[in-house]
Amino acid sequence: MTIDEYILQHIDEESDYLKALYRDTHVKLLYPRMASGHLQGRMLKMFVSMIRPRRVLEIGTYSGYSALCIAEGLPEGGMLHTIEINDEQEDFTRPWLEGSDYADKIKFYIGDALELVPRLDLTFDLAFIDGDKRKYADYYEMVLARLSVGGYIIADNTLWDGHVLEEHPHASDRQTICIKEFNDFVARDGRVEKVILPLRDGLTIIRKRS
Repeated sequence: MTIDEYILQHIDEESDYLKALYRDTHVKLLYPRMASGHLQGRMLKMFVSMIRPRRVLEIGTYSGYSALCIAEGLPEGGMLHTIEINDEQEDFTRPWLEGSDYADKIKFYIGDALELVPRLDLTFDLAFIDGDKRKYADYYEMVLARLSVGGYIIADNTLWDGHVLEEHPHASDRQTICIKEFNDFVARDGRVEKVILPLRDGLTIIRKRS
C-alpha cells in the first residue's frame, strides 16, 4: 500500500456522481490527469466549508470535477462562477454540471478569464486558479483586485511535478518558468499571506491582508 492509498482510505469518500465523472473523464478526455481527483476534491470542499464564501471564482473548469467539489461546500446562497477557455470542452462538461445536485450554485462560462472576469464586475471571497500556467501572474493580479479583504486564492500546480527545482531537466520550459515567476512574486508580495502545500502537484493558499 502506498501513502496515497492509505490517505484515500482514511478521508471522506467522494460521491457516486463524482466517481462516475472521474471515470468518464479518463475514458473520454485527452488529459484526465488534469482533473482534481478524490483527495484534492475533498480538500477543496473542506476549504470552502471552512471559509464559507458567498461568491467563488474558478479559472479552469476542465471536466467540472473541482467545480462540483467547490459547489458542494458552498453555504446557502453561495455561487460559483467557473470559466473554461477551451470551447471544445463544453459538450462534455456542461451536462455534468447541469445534471448535478449543485446546478443552481454554478454559473459556467466559456472564454478567456482575463476578458470575462472584468466584464462580470463582481468581487469574490475565494478564487481557485487552475488555468493556463503561463498566465498565472496575470490571473493573480486580476483576481486580487477583485478579492474581498480577508479573501483567499488557491493556486493549483505550483510545484509543477518538481519542475520548479533548478536542477530539474524541464526547469527551463515556458510553463515552468511562468510558475516559478508566479511563486517568486507571491512569496515577495506583502499584500498577502501565503503557504504552499505539497499536495498532489502543489497548492498555494493565499490570503489577502486587511
